[in-house]
Amino acid sequence: MDLWSTESLQKTSGSMRVNGRTPLANLKGLWKVIGVLCLLTSAAFLYLGHHTLSNGVTERLPLDVSDVLNRCRSLQLKPGPPPDFYARNHSDRFQPGTRPVLVRNATIWTGKQNGRETVQGDVFLDGGIIRTVQAGTLSNLAGRPQQFTVINAKGAWLTPGIIDMHSHLSVESSPGLNGARDGNSVKGPIVPWLRALDALNTHDEGFLHAISGGVTTSLILPGSLNAIGGQGYVMKLRPTKERSPTSMLLEPPYGLNGSDVDPNVPPQWLHMKHACGENPRNYGDTRMDTVWAVRDAYNTARAIKEAQDDYCTKAIAGEWDSIRNKKFPESLQWDAMVEILRGRVKVQTHCYEALDIDNFVRISNEFQFPVAAFHHAHEAYLVPDVLKQAYKNVPAIAMFSTFSRYKREAYRHSEFAPHLLAKEGIDVIMKSDHPAIVSRNLVHEAAVAHYHGLPDHLALASVISTPARVLGLDHRIGFIAEGYDADVVLWDSHPLALGATPTQVFIDGIPQLLNAHVAPKPVQHQRAPSTPDFSHEAAAALKYEGLPPLTPKRKENVVVFTNVSSFWHADSSRDSDNVVDVFGGHESREQGVVAVERGRVICAGSYTACVSRFTSTDTMIDLQGGAVQPGLTSYGSSLGLAEIAMESSTGDGTVVDPLESNQSVLFGSDGYIAKAADGLQFGTRDALLAYRSGVTLSVTSPLHDGWLSGLSVAFSPGAPHRLAQGAIVSDVVALHCTLGYGDPGPSVSTKIAILRRLLTERVEGDLGEQFQRAANGTIPLVVDVGSANIIATLISLKKEVELKAGSAMQFTITSASEAHLVADELAEAGIGVIVTPPRSYPYTWDEHRILPGPPLSSDSLISHLLRHNVTVGLGPHGIAALSHPDAAPMAVWSTRNLRFDAGEVMLDAGPGVLSKPKALALASVNVERLLGLEIDPEDRDLVATVGGDLLDFEGKVAAVISPRQGAVDIFI
Repeated sequence: MDLWSTESLQKTSGSMRVNGRTPLANLKGLWKVIGVLCLLTSAAFLYLGHHTLSNGVTERLPLDVSDVLNRCRSLQLKPGPPPDFYARNHSDRFQPGTRPVLVRNATIWTGKQNGRETVQGDVFLDGGIIRTVQAGTLSNLAGRPQQFTVINAKGAWLTPGIIDMHSHLSVESSPGLNGARDGNSVKGPIVPWLRALDALNTHDEGFLHAISGGVTTSLILPGSLNAIGGQGYVMKLRPTKERSPTSMLLEPPYGLNGSDVDPNVPPQWLHMKHACGENPRNYGDTRMDTVWAVRDAYNTARAIKEAQDDYCTKAIAGEWDSIRNKKFPESLQWDAMVEILRGRVKVQTHCYEALDIDNFVRISNEFQFPVAAFHHAHEAYLVPDVLKQAYKNVPAIAMFSTFSRYKREAYRHSEFAPHLLAKEGIDVIMKSDHPAIVSRNLVHEAAVAHYHGLPDHLALASVISTPARVLGLDHRIGFIAEGYDADVVLWDSHPLALGATPTQVFIDGIPQLLNAHVAPKPVQHQRAPSTPDFSHEAAAALKYEGLPPLTPKRKENVVVFTNVSSFWHADSSRDSDNVVDVFGGHESREQGVVAVERGRVICAGSYTACVSRFTSTDTMIDLQGGAVQPGLTSYGSSLGLAEIAMESSTGDGTVVDPLESNQSVLFGSDGYIAKAADGLQFGTRDALLAYRSGVTLSVTSPLHDGWLSGLSVAFSPGAPHRLAQGAIVSDVVALHCTLGYGDPGPSVSTKIAILRRLLTERVEGDLGEQFQRAANGTIPLVVDVGSANIIATLISLKKEVELKAGSAMQFTITSASEAHLVADELAEAGIGVIVTPPRSYPYTWDEHRILPGPPLSSDSLISHLLRHNVTVGLGPHGIAALSHPDAAPMAVWSTRNLRFDAGEVMLDAGPGVLSKPKALALASVNVERLLGLEIDPEDRDLVATVGGDLLDFEGKVAAVISPRQGAVDIFI
C-alpha cells in the first residue's frame, strides 16, 4: 500500500478528500497504520534480539549483528574496481563542461601487448574517458556530441599519460620553503599511521612543471627517514575546481573522510612506504635495530589481525555469547598495517643494497604479505633470484637510470640495471623521486635507460603501463583503450628521442597546456633512437658486481678512425670559442678518416688523402658513420674531490668559511684560501665514467658550505694520478664564491660588503691577494648565484670595481636561474654565464622566477641569453641549482650526462639558434673561456663516437684522443 501515491489524492471543490474521505477521517486511519507498523517493528526487534539454539536455549543477539557480519565478510574482499566500473559512460573525475576532443591521424602507443602495439588512427575523448580508439579514420560520429575539438596530430606520437610511481611532489615543496617541508616525520622509525595526504600542498609549483613533461598521475609518498614512514596516495596532477588535495586523489580508499563503507564493494588500494638501509639510521639505529622494529610492528599488526579473525569466525558461526560485550578488535594506529597482512595495501619499499632487499624478502615471507615494488634498489640487478623468493609475487623495481654513488649503498649501481632486470623477467619502472630528479624529466630517465639497453617497448612501459599495473590501477590508466581515463599525451617526437616534449597533455580529457611552445624536431626523432650495443659492458657489470674496471686501453702509436661522418674541431684561425666541421666543405664521397699518433691528429680527410700516413698493422676503429668532436669541459660539480658525496671519509671535506668565528690561529690574522688542486682525487668512478662519456676536462672548486669556495683546478678525469702527463691542465683556474638567500652565515648584503672591500681595498694575506688578482682581471671571479636581484647587485659591483681599478674584470655568473631578467645588463657588463642546471626549475626561492623552456615558454634560459648576446656555457644537471653550496657534491654523478644536456639544449632552442658545433661549444670551449682557461686548439682533447655523436642517443664513445696525455684511450 502506497500511503502517499499521487493516485490516492483527489481534489474536490472547496476541500481536499483522500479516497473519498475527509482529512480528519484519513488521519484516524493513518494512526491505525502507524500502530500496526509499531507492532511489526517490536516483533522484528524481539526476533533479532533473541535467537533460539538447537538445544532450546535462547541466545541474545547484538543489535548490530548485520553490521558485524557484513564487516567480517568484507575482510575477505580484495581491492579492485567496483562491479559497475566497466559499464561507466563517464569518469568519476569528469568535470562538467569539458569539451570532447577528437585526436586525428596519431601514431598511438596503446600500451597493449607489453608495449609493442602501435596504431595509426584516431582517438575520441568524452566524459573524461576514452570513448573510441579507431585504426585509420574514425568516420562514424553518430551519437557523438555536436561540439567537439578536433586536433590533427599529423602522425605525431600519442601515448597514455606518464605515471610517476615515486614522487614527493607537494610534500617536499617547490620552491623549497621550510614552512612546507612535510615529507618526513622525526617522531620515530615506525609511523604507519601517518598519511602523505595530510601534507599535500596544492600550491606547489612542481605540478605544472611535471605536467609539462607529460606526467598525469603520481604516487605521492612520505620520505624515507622512517623504516615504516606512512601511507602514500595516488593523485592526478591537474588542478580541480575544489582546489583541495582530496579532490586530486585517484581512487582514494573508501572511508577516507569518515564516510560509510559499502561492505559489498571491493576496497581501493592503499600504499605503505617502507625504508631499509641507511636512511632509518637517522634514529641511531643499526640495520639490526631497523629490521627488528619492522618485525615488531608487523607482529603487532598480526596480533590484531588474528584477534579480528577470531572474532569474525565466532560471529559468522553464530557464537554470539562468546563475543558478548566485545567490540570488533581494531586500532586506528595499526589498521593500515593489518590491511597489509590482508593483502589490501601495496607495500612500496625503499631498499638499495642486496642485504637490505634480502632482509625485506625474509620479512615478507615471515608475515606473508606481497611487496609491490622495491624503490631505488641499486643492487637489485645483482640478486634477481632473491627477488623471486618474495612472498606471492615478484616485486617490481622502481629505479633511477644513472643517479648513483651519492652514498655508499648506491655505489654499485649500474646504468645497465634496467636492461639486466628486464632480461630476468622482472618489471622495471623508472621513477623520479621528485624533486631529486625533477618529475618533468621522468621520460628522459626512461630514454637514458633505453640508451643503455632497455628495449624501447619496455622503456616506454616503465613510465606508463607497468607502474599503472603495479599501482593496481591498470583498469583505468596506463593504456589507450576504450573506457580508460582520458589521460593522454601528444608529443613533438618519439617519447624516447632526446628532448621529446609534449605539445598537449590531457588529464580527465581536460587540456593542460593552454599555449604550448614547441620547437620543430628533426625528422629522425619521430622514431625510437637506434641505441648502441652495450652487451659487453652489461655483462661486466654483473661479473664484477657493479664495479667493472673502467680504465681504458691506452695507445700511443698510430690509431686510425674510419667511416667518420663529421669532424668538429676548435678553429685555431678564429676566436677560441668557435667550433667548426673540418669535413663540412668536403664533397668527396669517400669515407672520412682521422689518423692520430701520440694523441695528435696527423691527417683528417678522405681515405685516399690519409692512406699514406698509416699501415695495415696500425689500430683501426670503424666509427660506422660516427663523429670526432671536442671533448667536453665540465663545471658545476665537485668531480674529483670525493668518491661518495655523503661519505665524508671518501672526500676532501669542506673548507673553513672565513666568515665563521673561532678560526684557527694557523690561518693567520689575514685568513687563507683553499686550492682544489691540493685535495684532488684521481680514479674516482664518477670521474672515469664522465671520461668514458666524453668529458675530458673538469674544472672543480673546493667543497664549501658557506660563502667562500676558493681556487679551482682544471684536470683530466681520465688521468691515473696528478703527476701523470696532462693530469693537471691548470693548477689555479678561478676564484669562486656563492651567494644565495637562506645560505648559512651572515646576510647576503654582508657578504657583498665583504666582496666590495676585498675587491676595492688592499687586504693583507693570501685571501686579499687572490681577490686583488680577480679585481685587476688576472683570474676570473666566478660567483654561483641564482637570484636576479643578487645578479643585478653584482653587475653594479663589477662596474664599481672596474672604475676604481682602471681595468676590466673577468666576471662569470654560474647557476644563473633568473639571469634572463637581466640579460641585456649582463651583456652590456661583459659578464658571461654558465647555466647549471641547463633546464631551470624553482628548487628554492632564488629560482622562483625562472624561464622554464618548452613547452611552458618559447625560450629556454640558454636560448634567451644567447639571443641577448650573452656568452653562455653549460654545466651538468644535478639535483639542485648550483647557487647553493650543497649542490655541487650531489651533481657529480650527472657529469657523465653532460653530452645529453647539451643535445637537449640545442633541440629546445630550435632550428637556427644552436647548430651542433655551437651546442658542442656550449659544453666545451665556452666554459673554458668563461673560466679563463687558455688552451691552444691543437692541445684540446677530442672524442670519437661510434654510430652517432655526443649530442644524441645513438652515439657511443669509442675513444678519447688526448694530445695533452700523448695517447688515445680506447673504450670499445
